[in-house]
Amino acid sequence: MPLQNRVTPFGEIIATPARGMFTGNRGIIHDPETRTLLKKRWSLKCWLICKLRYKNLHRVPMARRSWTELFFLDEATALAAGHRPCFFCSRERIEAFRAAWAEGNGGPILAAPEMDAVLHRERLHRRQKRIHPMPAPISRLPDGAMFTAAENAFVIFGGRTLRWTPSGYEPVHQAPRPEGLLTPPSTLAALRAGYRPVLHASAEA
Repeated sequence: MPLQNRVTPFGEIIATPARGMFTGNRGIIHDPETRTLLKKRWSLKCWLICKLRYKNLHRVPMARRSWTELFFLDEATALAAGHRPCFFCSRERIEAFRAAWAEGNGGPILAAPEMDAVLHRERLHRRQKRIHPMPAPISRLPDGAMFTAAENAFVIFGGRTLRWTPSGYEPVHQAPRPEGLLTPPSTLAALRAGYRPVLHASAEA
């Protein structure tokens, strides 16, 4: 039976046999004896996106009282949920993200705690996922931006709208009417400024 450790664009953590392209964490939010989640869904404001493979490190998910290993279909999913690249294993990605964040948001390059504070405000409404007003029509959203419609998540890629599923993206015959933006506004500004998140191969199918 799969562990409950896969993150959706809504920030929810679900159990699915589908594999993800990235891992990450929100601190310690599991019980290592049962390898199940606690009631809380984060213990830190630092929500990370990490590489699945880094040097010779190997971890068994939820097996010890250390950070809880979460998994994402791809980087666009993780960004929509409110995560950002890791400084430890993904230095090139976070530096590119920080530079695009500064350009897109019209400010200086922020330190990690400053970015995390902004993202924490933008990703949550009380303890639930914050859904933001759409800043522009779908046709003007950058690649990797995600929005919600009819309780589903959709990504923009190459001028197309694709529906998110745990195992990959599916084409839609007609673009849905968006109900709100999932990607945090500051992250969206970084995408507009040129940051290109890694998308699952199904987006190009």
